[in-house]
Amino acid sequence: MLIDSHVNLHHAMFDADRDAVIAAARAAGVEAMISICDRLDNLPAIAAIAEADAQIFMSAGVHPHHAKDVPDLTAQTLTETAARYRKVIAIGETGLDQHYHYSPIDAQIQSFAAHLEAARALDLPVIIHTREADALTGQMLETAAAAGPLRILMHCYTSSLELAQTAWRLGGYISFSGIMTFKAAHAVREVARQAPLERVILETDCPYLTPVPFRGRRCEPAHVAHVYDAFAALRGIDPADLRATVADNFYRLFSKATR
Repeated sequence: MLIDSHVNLHHAMFDADRDAVIAAARAAGVEAMISICDRLDNLPAIAAIAEADAQIFMSAGVHPHHAKDVPDLTAQTLTETAARYRKVIAIGETGLDQHYHYSPIDAQIQSFAAHLEAARALDLPVIIHTREADALTGQMLETAAAAGPLRILMHCYTSSLELAQTAWRLGGYISFSGIMTFKAAHAVREVARQAPLERVILETDCPYLTPVPFRGRRCEPAHVAHVYDAFAALRGIDPADLRATVADNFYRLFSKATR
């Protein structure tokens, strides 16, 4: 039993063989997936994928790269949009990215704040992307959590141990991807070593970030098995126990997902 908490199945890289990719994931033991929304105009395509499979769920949100494209985004827009789709179990992917600067930071902040408010209003987890924005991300999470209960998932984690500790203190979860298998990802592995097991989620972020030993190929949900194996080896725990723990964590955090 494996779970991939972050897949981009609507991506054009899967257009030619999407059904076969999903079938391969099932054959590899992947029980459930969340197909992530990066733009609200992609929601119909994402919903079609989720509606075709009982154990594919979806999120609703605007990636920080696209924040500039929805300058008037509000929490109300997000809550109303999410309510239209039966299989939405999370808000996001949202957050802050000061590496690529595809959207101005002010637009990212406004969008992130709207997502945090919507997630709290709907009592859904908020899936957070943060890159080179640790201090500001931590500050916004602290402020949002002070306003009321907030269910946090720091996805595809590559940030500092300090930000991870802030998320854990606020009740949040950390998700690790195939980056954990990369030779130079020492800091990511250190966070993974220190992560409370009851707060760990695993993912691929496919079609990106293909784990070792498949580097150079398109990443697929089936590859999440190698993320599990890497984490189990890093922590010296039984792979079967890890699978059970991550499944419990996933269904606790994403409580609208049917098990």
